[in-house]
Amino acid sequence: MHFKRFIVAAALLPAFYFYIMYLSSEYFLFLMIFMSIIAIWEFYSMYHVEGILRFIGLISGISIIVISYISKGILSDVIILSFIVMAGVRLFFKRNPRSSLSDISPPVLGLLYIPCLLTFQIRLREFGPEWVILLYTMVWAADTFAYYIGTLIGKKKLYVEVSPNKTLSGAAGSLMGSVLAAILIKTAFITDLTMSSAFVIGITIGIISIFGDLVESMFKRDAGVKDSGAIIPGHGGILDKIDGILFAGPTLYWMVRIIK
Repeated sequence: MHFKRFIVAAALLPAFYFYIMYLSSEYFLFLMIFMSIIAIWEFYSMYHVEGILRFIGLISGISIIVISYISKGILSDVIILSFIVMAGVRLFFKRNPRSSLSDISPPVLGLLYIPCLLTFQIRLREFGPEWVILLYTMVWAADTFAYYIGTLIGKKKLYVEVSPNKTLSGAAGSLMGSVLAAILIKTAFITDLTMSSAFVIGITIGIISIFGDLVESMFKRDAGVKDSGAIIPGHGGILDKIDGILFAGPTLYWMVRIIK
């Protein structure tokens, strides 16, 4: 399992770097759409959202991403319209009102959880592709350090009710990995960022990454699944790989706005 994780990461990371740094923002939009579609599909599968509600959720997710790229001004309208359509579909396509809230909640939450949070990465890229590289490097370094340090020396559990395998040592590794990644990317690509700012960003994203990971673990335990999917060998689903990034994206965007 460890070897498979390493091989997949070694193959994907260079391709991801060149894709983000050297292709235009339109290609980044396509990446966000792709990630949104797969992650929504996985989330809906976890909560057994099927049929027309799944179709509407996928179309709404694509619309949210595209609208955020074109114009932020009507993004809230698209979200509200998506809820109205889903509520109307549930009202007329299934006449029994019992469990109507539990039918509508997962598809609506899926939109807020995945494409709405992904839109902040589109905004973040407007500051420059290097900030997207910083985001992903910090979160993936945090995940990697947490995984290996937690596996090697982790004993005391972090939050056993939600994620039995996560440990306090792993959480410390997450902070360490995120800070080291922030300093590395600051030195290589974002030279105008001060070392103190890079340190604060690294600590913050390390904490938020743990939070995002725990939130997805909470959803998975509620749904009774181990992984959101199996699209990435040795890593699980797309949602498993971006759970921390979903929350770290808005956080880093807000921090960069303050800095700039």
